[in-house]
This record gives sequence, structure tokens and C-alpha cells, in this order.
Amino acid sequence: MSAPDSIETDLAIRVENAHFEYPAGNVVALSGVNLEVKRGELLGIIGQNGSGKTTLTKLLNRLLKPTSGNVYVNGLLTTNRTVQEMSSHIGYVFQNPNHQLFARTVKDELEFGPRNIGVDESEIDARVADAIEFFGLEPYVEEHPYRVSFPVRKLVGIASVVTMKPSIIILDEPSTGQDHQTTRVINSLMRRLAHDGTTVICVSHDMPLLADVVERVIVMRQTEVVADASPREVFANRELMLTTNLQAPQITEISLATVTKRGGPIALTPQELADDIVSRVTKGGTK
Repeated sequence: MSAPDSIETDLAIRVENAHFEYPAGNVVALSGVNLEVKRGELLGIIGQNGSGKTTLTKLLNRLLKPTSGNVYVNGLLTTNRTVQEMSSHIGYVFQNPNHQLFARTVKDELEFGPRNIGVDESEIDARVADAIEFFGLEPYVEEHPYRVSFPVRKLVGIASVVTMKPSIIILDEPSTGQDHQTTRVINSLMRRLAHDGTTVICVSHDMPLLADVVERVIVMRQTEVVADASPREVFANRELMLTTNLQAPQITEISLATVTKRGGPIALTPQELADDIVSRVTKGGTK
């Protein structure tokens, strides 16, 4: 029985028993993945290289078709749509901005996406102006994207997707190659998008970033989803971190060393750890 072309759903994404095998070399990249993502959710996906993270996200925006199983985005069966059709629903920010930037100037880059999907010119102007201000791109608007620094170029790649205002945005390793300032911009962006109702999926090895921002973490190992929980639960699970060859944020590791002795919630961020230490000292010293 074939899957329905569309379904009634309040989910942004629904993945049903998805398998994928790359034809060259018969490489299995996904094995029976099931996933539901709510609208407006901030989701992190982690796992070692080869675990299936990137393949999964490419199924979502129709860059790949599942070998078997179904993928629905905003209720639409992706296998019956083109990549261009899905681009109005889901934006994909590549890990390497060089794989997506092509316009002559930064401003042209920001304008291309919304114009390509038929946004009114006055609305394009408003979106581009907002992106230039938010990402701090004013000094670079007339520069060629390849003549700005890599951190700025990455912001341009993210901004070029944001100006399209898709209801879902996938960020593939957004903090790679970024300095402290641009990483802060990315953190703020993810919170802003979620606040505005955009579904954000962040694939990253940057555990402190995910601990600080996302609400839920999917852990992948050897083509399968092996955990689905809050960042606090995932990073506190030492066995899970060990068996997936992942490492919790350093702050969490420090917190775990003391929590095991006294009980209580672990810290995910420096501020949480500082608050916990102050609280314990105030109550009569560390235990």
C-alpha cells in the first residue's frame, strides 16, 4: 500500500521507518529511522561521522529520497515533490558556505532566495534590511561573498536562507570555523527563530552550543537513532556518551563530578554551574 501524498498533521516533520542506502558501494546510511518534530521546536542532532545525521537531514529537504519508508514535511510526502517545491518549506544551511554561495555581492545573495520563490520586491527589501542588521553585515553588502572572512561568509550563508523565511531551517554545523562573536550571533538567531515559530534543526558536534540552546537532542549511532531526550538527560548519560564516542560539554563533566556525590540536576552552561556553586556555598559549603 502506497503512502498518502499528504497527511493532516500538526507536526513539522514526520519520518516513518526511513531507510537509505547509497547505490555506490551499497553503503547503508539509515536503518529504520522514526522521528517526529513539532512546529517551533529547537532540535539538536548529534553523532559521530558516519552515524547518519547528514543523510537524515537531506531526506527532509528532498536532496535525497528514502530507499524505503516515508518522510513528511508540513504534511507533504517529500518523495512526490521537487527540491525547489520543498525549498519554500524547509531551508538548509550547508556546513561549508562555499557550497551554497554564488552571487556577485552579499546583498545579491540575500535577495536571491526570496526572489526565487516569488516574494514581493518591497518585502524582499524589508527582509534583507532586517538580515543585514541582525547579522551585522552592513560593512560587507557590496563585497563579493568569497572576499569576506570565513566566519562572515558563514553568516551570509545562514542569512541567505533566513531571508526566505521557511517554516523549518536545518543548520549543518553552524559554529564550525566561527569566532566567539559570530557564534553568539548564531545562538541568538536560533532562539529568535524558535520564538517566532520556526522549527530549527541543528546538526552539530558543538555540544556547548546545543546544551545552551536546544530543547531536545537526537543521538545517532551506526545509522540508527539510539536516544531522544532533553540535553540534560542526554549529556548526563555517561554510558550513552561512551558508546557513541561523544563527549558532554566540559561544564557538564565538571558538574557530574560533584552531582554524583550529592544528587541533584546537572549543569549545562557556565551560568548554571556558577549558580549551583553559589547556592551550595550559601547553604553552608560544598558537599
